[in-house]
Amino acid sequence: MASGAIRDLDAMLAGMNAMLDPAGAYRFILIAPDIAPQALGAAIATVREQEGVTAIIPSSLGDELGQAGADFARITLQIHSDLEAVGLTAAVAAALAEQQIACNVVAGFHHDHLFVPWEKRRGALDALQSLSQNAHLKN
Repeated sequence: MASGAIRDLDAMLAGMNAMLDPAGAYRFILIAPDIAPQALGAAIATVREQEGVTAIIPSSLGDELGQAGADFARITLQIHSDLEAVGLTAAVAAALAEQQIACNVVAGFHHDHLFVPWEKRRGALDALQSLSQNAHLKN
């Protein structure tokens, strides 16, 4: 287990403290050679797949680069969850699915980052806060 990382599901849910990124909206784009330097320089995450490289960039940069797409809000779970912990992603996805909110999860070493449709960001925060409060009541 990573130092300081939490593995217990109830503890992770109770302490997740979901925070909306104040930087604004993000967009998932496929990196093309002509935009690679700008996109990769501003990307907060990349994923290499067989079909190409996806980057998550500020939506404003996507507009500048002519990369249309859906806008997403980033919600960071402030709990330092263990990368081998079981159930956090499932519990979060279930809470959001119950509210009909799509969610794309990117796990970093310290935190999980949830990308939800921009227009549903407030509802997502409410659902996550409710999930966390319910976990507090169990403890």
